[in-house]
Amino acid sequence: MKKLLILSAAILFSIVITAQTSGPSGITFENAEWSKVLAKAKAENKPIFIDISTSWCGYCKKMKAKTFTDSEVGKFYNKEFINVSFDAEKGDGIALAEKYKVNGYPTFVYLNPDGSLAQQTSGYRNAEEFIKVGQLITK
Repeated sequence: MKKLLILSAAILFSIVITAQTSGPSGITFENAEWSKVLAKAKAENKPIFIDISTSWCGYCKKMKAKTFTDSEVGKFYNKEFINVSFDAEKGDGIALAEKYKVNGYPTFVYLNPDGSLAQQTSGYRNAEEFIKVGQLITK
């Protein structure tokens, strides 16, 4: 019985370690102030992807649950963009939603590394469609 308990604990421990080291499977969003995101984009010469959403938006929730967590989406967006997500009704999100004249959610804004607008689109996209949108920006 004692051996079985030790073996079970070892298996559980290895599962936890494997899960923690396997890395993110979806998009990794920066958790920084807008000014720091812009500075990072310029320093790394990398475009910015901005998700502008709200807490009450159904399609925003679906994007976060399905598309943003997709491993292929994560692989592409994490490599090609500095990714940020803002609630249009809070903090920096209010000014960004105003600046980009957001009138529907979710809205996706793509900026060049210098902060100028490259593309803006809105609405739910599945993983394949969302990667295609990002590829148009990086070509």
